[in-house]
Amino acid sequence: MPYNPCMTQLHLFLPFGLPPEELARDLLRELKTPALATLLARARRIDHRVIDGFSRALPHEIRLAQLLGLERHDTESSPAVAAAAMQHLGLTGEHGTWFIVQPVHLHIARDHLVLTDPRQLRLSEPDARALFATVQPLFEEYGHTLLYGDAQHWFVRADEWSDLQTATPDAASGHNIDIWMPKGAHERDWRRLQNEAQMHWHEHAINDAREMAGGKPVNSLWLWGGATFPQQTSAGITSFVMSGSQNLLATATTTVAAASVDDILRAAPQNGVLVLDELIGLALAGAWAEWLTAFQQYETTWLAPLLDAVQGGKLGRLQLTVSHDRAYATYAADKSSLRKFWRKPSLAHLAS
Repeated sequence: MPYNPCMTQLHLFLPFGLPPEELARDLLRELKTPALATLLARARRIDHRVIDGFSRALPHEIRLAQLLGLERHDTESSPAVAAAAMQHLGLTGEHGTWFIVQPVHLHIARDHLVLTDPRQLRLSEPDARALFATVQPLFEEYGHTLLYGDAQHWFVRADEWSDLQTATPDAASGHNIDIWMPKGAHERDWRRLQNEAQMHWHEHAINDAREMAGGKPVNSLWLWGGATFPQQTSAGITSFVMSGSQNLLATATTTVAAASVDDILRAAPQNGVLVLDELIGLALAGAWAEWLTAFQQYETTWLAPLLDAVQGGKLGRLQLTVSHDRAYATYAADKSSLRKFWRKPSLAHLAS
């Protein structure tokens, strides 16, 4: 299929592409990304936001939700993604309010419980289905329909919980869960159901086997993403999804699989979104050597080809949003801005 003479716009998200302030100098010295340095030096910053340290969604999640029309009327809660995610996974739910339910691991700190990044569970499909089958009747006893989406994402209908303020797992990971648990009139109803699910899984054969193999037991559930089914998202946006991506926000609109920039240019939407999400788990784990390696791979696979596409007129405009856990910044580049050769390539913006 021939390229569109000029694909209009791609919005590229690099969550945790901003290094933490205390490590920025050392990490950026090791980062060899000339294409990114060129884009940042010659693009125009068009948006910037610093968020509260107790926000229930990460900066890139907030920005992506705005772009895709998934903002909640209550800005103190996680993006309203559950219904769109159900539709993406081929689930037909009843009309009503649905939440994402994720199987998770909570570990004990000195005097509180901490949410472990769910990516670390590496929960297999057979194990997930067995654990799901154990708690599904429990949800039904409480009058809630529980549906299986995939190993990481299940869905519960709870119309009366529509005002619950919830947090995304990435925002809550590594923190005391008391601060990030659902808040609202029905929070005790959720906690009661969550506690009973935990008891059902205590000493479950699946968890015994996981611990024997050196893995983390699945010992709790995380509720977030409440939305009304069916759900409309922003029209005219195509989301490009890499194999293995678990980013539900990125799949909440029309999706196309993409393994390269060529795939994106062949699809040629007027308005595209690509979320490169591998850095999230590495940053949350503090795995900065692996973060550098992944960033270098992004430079080769995505950033350098995208720079070439803009310079060659195959892509009309590239927006780049980089973030960490407290802020995001968005830059816009087109063919004319990239002609500003007097602006020397630099990664300084990533440290500011």
